Amino acid sequence: MLYAQLINGIILTCIVLLGIVLIIVKYRGNIHSRHSISRDGKENEEATLETLMEYIKNALHELSHSQMADAGLHEEEYRRRIHQRAELRRALKDCANGSSGDKRFVKNLMVELLINGYGINEKIVDSVMPFSRPELLNIQDQFEIVFYQYQQKYGADALSRLLDTYDLAEMRYSQSHEEDGSYLVTEEDIRYVYECEHRPLSFLEKVDIIVQRIYQHYKGFSVIDDIRDQRIDGVSGGVSGMPQGGNPPSADWPSDRYTLEQVSEPTANGYESVWIFYKGKTIHLPFLSFGSERELKRVCQNIYKYNYPGQLSEANGYKVNEMKDGSRVVVVRPPFSESWAFFVRKFDIQSASLEQLIKGENADFPIQLLSYLMKGSRITAITGAQGSGKTTLLMAMVKHIYASYTLRVQEMAFELHLRSIYSRRNILTFRETDHISGQQGLDLQKKTDGTVNILGEVASDEVAAWMIQMSQVASLFTIFTHHAKTFRDLVFSLRNSLLKTGVFQHEGIAEEQVVHVINFDVHLKRDAEGRRYIERITECVPHNPDHIDAGTNTLANYSYRHVMEYRNGCYIPVEPITAKSAKEMCEQMNAKDASGFRSFLARYWEGDYES
Repeated sequence: MLYAQLINGIILTCIVLLGIVLIIVKYRGNIHSRHSISRDGKENEEATLETLMEYIKNALHELSHSQMADAGLHEEEYRRRIHQRAELRRALKDCANGSSGDKRFVKNLMVELLINGYGINEKIVDSVMPFSRPELLNIQDQFEIVFYQYQQKYGADALSRLLDTYDLAEMRYSQSHEEDGSYLVTEEDIRYVYECEHRPLSFLEKVDIIVQRIYQHYKGFSVIDDIRDQRIDGVSGGVSGMPQGGNPPSADWPSDRYTLEQVSEPTANGYESVWIFYKGKTIHLPFLSFGSERELKRVCQNIYKYNYPGQLSEANGYKVNEMKDGSRVVVVRPPFSESWAFFVRKFDIQSASLEQLIKGENADFPIQLLSYLMKGSRITAITGAQGSGKTTLLMAMVKHIYASYTLRVQEMAFELHLRSIYSRRNILTFRETDHISGQQGLDLQKKTDGTVNILGEVASDEVAAWMIQMSQVASLFTIFTHHAKTFRDLVFSLRNSLLKTGVFQHEGIAEEQVVHVINFDVHLKRDAEGRRYIERITECVPHNPDHIDAGTNTLANYSYRHVMEYRNGCYIPVEPITAKSAKEMCEQMNAKDASGFRSFLARYWEGDYES
């Protein structure tokens, strides 16, 4: 009896396996048939990227929409197939949202389809892209081949390695404008790099390169698809060149050129616009092009879609959102902007420590000072221009806030990702939406048991006014970023916000409220060569009617003193922290930190800080 059951089980298993094989054969036959139709019945037609892409689209559509009810599958196998189809659908959806894992999954499936379904071989590979004849490769082909080779070695650091190895991120000067340099990587640079770096590629490596080209035009972000995944500061497109349908400024303008460059320099189209932000430098990659306005538009319409932030339309001409990997993306379109454009800003969470960010002679001084400002619960502004490193420095400073404190964060778009860095802390982040303003979010924070309030950016009058009010009553202390150029500009900007929103009517009273809230300003700077550093740390000293402990910069309601300055590559202690501020900081610290802080003050400044 047992023997008969065993035989029956084996027979049943064989029947099921045979059925699965027949289904696969039938599926591949359908795909091959569809592929043949796409070539108008010409089986011997030479393959191109377009035909391969059409095949991939049809194959993935078949896999993700196949009907399995009539396949005669066993119940368990049917459930497994349903799960696999759901996973494929999810991956096809999320791979365009910045998910590197889903992107790898989809690309691996494409490789499998081309090799086992289409039957791609060496001859087809070389007809699609002339790997065996380098002289026929265009500049994009050469770049992507070298870039692929570097990715195999260095992963997410491939682009930075390539730029640094060949000094491609250095200032360039043209013969006609020797006094005016710029950052760009030319076609000549790429050809030289290709001559130095190219090597014979294996069959699978060639297929990988072709699959990436197909993927970036099908599901990815065109020529910036792999660049976006790199460990750089950001990437943007559509921000240079002549916008589509652009007209010369006047009738006297030369008809053969619309730019201020010399006639010998050709005018680029708006879609021939790829820029990267690397080590504080904005670098143009003129050898890369989206190919058409339509392709640039496709990228702009897809790159911001993570978590459905709403529709980009003529009525709503911009969107600010984050991608699945934490990158911030801003997209604009006509008529709000003169052309379609996008800006992806990446934040290096791995480098979010003061020791990694602050370099230079005597760097220990600002590192310790910032640490004690956080432990001492000082209301601190982080100011500076765009790209100076405000957000990254704020990430690093949070580490030195006592872990027992609860943190509440308000942002325009999720950028800080403090929960990812400090996952064991009590942190909750809010952001603005189409229906909830930053002011409403800050109002809600008062009801969420927050000890420390963090504002990703004080960019509107309403948020500035609420920040001042919250710092007075709603939390232990506040940290925020702002674009002010000087400490006086910071005070004026916040004061004017209080006046504009009607919180105060008298200019002097509004300013007095601001200076009694702001304790310190950490001002960042990025020089012409992209170096980032802390230019100064400033203490605000409100005037006391009974006793004015003023610094060298005295105004009506306050004075300010530069506690630290950056001079000739060195961080220099300047004026000492006021005794009042030092005492208040010690009161907020535990005994060990308070003792260390007093020793720190005595080491850099003379004075009695014990009382």
